[in-house]
Amino acid sequence: MRIFRISFINHGKIYELYAGSVRQAEIYGFLEIEELIFGENTSMVIDPAEEKLKNEFNGVSRTLVPIHAVIRVDEVEKKGQSKILELDGNANVTPFPNPLFTPGKSSDN
Repeated sequence: MRIFRISFINHGKIYELYAGSVRQAEIYGFLEIEELIFGENTSMVIDPAEEKLKNEFNGVSRTLVPIHAVIRVDEVEKKGQSKILELDGNANVTPFPNPLFTPGKSSDN
C-alpha cells in the first residue's frame, strides 16, 4: 500500500496528514486527498494532536486542499504521527498571501 505524507497550511497552522491517495482534483487549483490514515487506538497513550485531527476529519472520505496551501507531498514507507504544528516566525516556510485572487473593480466599467 502506498502512503503519502501531506503538509499544508490551514487556519494559520501546518497540518501534517497521512493518506493512501493523493492527486490533482477535478476542481482546478485543488489537491484531492483520500483514504486518510490515523493511528489505532489500541494503546493507552493517546496523542492529543492526532486525536484532534481525527475528530476534525471524522466521516470525511476525501478532502480538497487549495494547491497554494500545500507545502509538500512525500511518499513514505510507513505511517507516522499526524499532527498540527504552529507556524514559526523564524521558519523557512512562508504562506502565500491569502486569498490568492481578490476580486476587484473591473476596468471595463
